[in-house]
Amino acid sequence: MPDFLVTVVIPTLAADSRLLECVESLGRQTRSDFEVVIVDNSGQGLVRRNQTGGGARIVENQRNNGFGAAVNQGLRASAAPYLATLNDDAVAHAGWLDALVRALERRPDAGMCASQVRLFGEPRLDSAGMLIARDGSSKQRGFGRPPEDFPVDEETLLPSGSAALYRRAMLEELGGFDENFFLYCEDTDLGLRARWAGWKCLYVPEAVAEHHYSHSAGRASPVKAYYVERNRLFVLAKNFPGRMLPAAPFVALARYMWHAWYIFRGQGSAARFRAEGNAGPKMIWYVVRAHAALLANAGRLWRQRREIRARARITPAIFRHLVRGHSISARRLAGL
Repeated sequence: MPDFLVTVVIPTLAADSRLLECVESLGRQTRSDFEVVIVDNSGQGLVRRNQTGGGARIVENQRNNGFGAAVNQGLRASAAPYLATLNDDAVAHAGWLDALVRALERRPDAGMCASQVRLFGEPRLDSAGMLIARDGSSKQRGFGRPPEDFPVDEETLLPSGSAALYRRAMLEELGGFDENFFLYCEDTDLGLRARWAGWKCLYVPEAVAEHHYSHSAGRASPVKAYYVERNRLFVLAKNFPGRMLPAAPFVALARYMWHAWYIFRGQGSAARFRAEGNAGPKMIWYVVRAHAALLANAGRLWRQRREIRARARITPAIFRHLVRGHSISARRLAGL
């Protein structure tokens, strides 16, 4: 038997006081059969130097390996049947882990659980699971809405990796997170691969965590702009059925147009990107770079796509139904 039921993995880059706040929140959990592994991606041993580990086990990297690689390291370093991911700027309420574990124990067909993630210190949601657009873009379900709008346990498409629980058996079957994503959308990719493999995802509103939104890379930073655009193309190429691909460029074009409209209105992520001193041409450049990266990685993505289909337990028609049932429009996505 493993020593712990759950391993909680916290990747960190800043290793600052918010990490310590995160670890301390885990010390207040209502269950104790878990361990905490902090993966220090700072390349400078900042967790140890800043003394923000709070007694957790620390894995130090020589450079920033990205979120997915860090979680995979935590998985390899543990033997627990469940693995939880928690952002270093998240604070878990006392019953968070217990609610997630109980949900997965009740449902052997579920391989992952989404938390009720709230914006820190606000009566508004960061996420209640994730939604996906037809161009491969993903966004938090319920973002900005009151938690009371999502009060019941229910199936959702996939969890946000900022506060989630995964079944080890599922992660080992899928090979863990795709480390090529580096930052952003790796949780979307993993969740969609899991759905192809027949695993379900549960939303657990009793599992509450609060999140300082985009603490590491900024709310609308150039780094985020590039990786979100590049990685939504990776998600699309790997996971979307062939019949959905022809519409994707038109949905993306509609999203770009809505971004331009919301810049004019001073709303949405594109407007925040511009307000932080990033000119419009930079956004176009990141889109061009993202598509160039898609072409450069086409061979690998095609091989991964074939592997996903080879072990699929659902049909493309069922996958399309899942996406339709958990979709977000280009206009809505651009306006958030």
